[in-house]
Amino acid sequence: METKRCAECGTTMVTVRADAKFCTTKCRVYHHRNRAKLPAELTEQPRWVRWKPVLRRGKVTKVPLRIDGSAASSTDASTWSSHAAAASATTGSGVGFVLGLGIGCIDLDHCLDGDVVAPWAQSILDANPSTYVEVSVSGTGLHVFGLLEEAPGRKIRDGRNVEVYSRGRYIVVTGQRHGSAPRTLAPLVVPSK
Repeated sequence: METKRCAECGTTMVTVRADAKFCTTKCRVYHHRNRAKLPAELTEQPRWVRWKPVLRRGKVTKVPLRIDGSAASSTDASTWSSHAAAASATTGSGVGFVLGLGIGCIDLDHCLDGDVVAPWAQSILDANPSTYVEVSVSGTGLHVFGLLEEAPGRKIRDGRNVEVYSRGRYIVVTGQRHGSAPRTLAPLVVPSK
């Protein structure tokens, strides 16, 4: 028996099957329908990869893959695909979007406990009310996608677990929209250090 969170609603569930992702059929169906409702600014660009988890130095990292299962790169456009191709492929564990061309992401790690958002993360969400936000694959983080000029990535570790990227990185996309976040992208308000 294994304890996990439902990939759609976030409910804690005890499973017998290691590959179980949803607590009910309703959540499974809704999740797959919900994926089709990602912001058009993301799905219209051929910047999609698949990914798989790999254990490196005792830590799980998410390695990008081409749709055929071979290695992809977050800096080599020839290894990326359309959203439709990546979403319909079966290699790896899911899809990811390669940031760039004015699209960035504020990655908020370890900020969710069920439906409760940590105060430091809520202030970032409050500063970005008009853009798409989704729950990360771990179920304990949030990805705030939006419009952002390309710049070097940065990390903020001052009690907040924040990473900001706008090029040379990909972000795993779950399609699990957070709350009532819109399905469009808006300019990002990036937290200061």
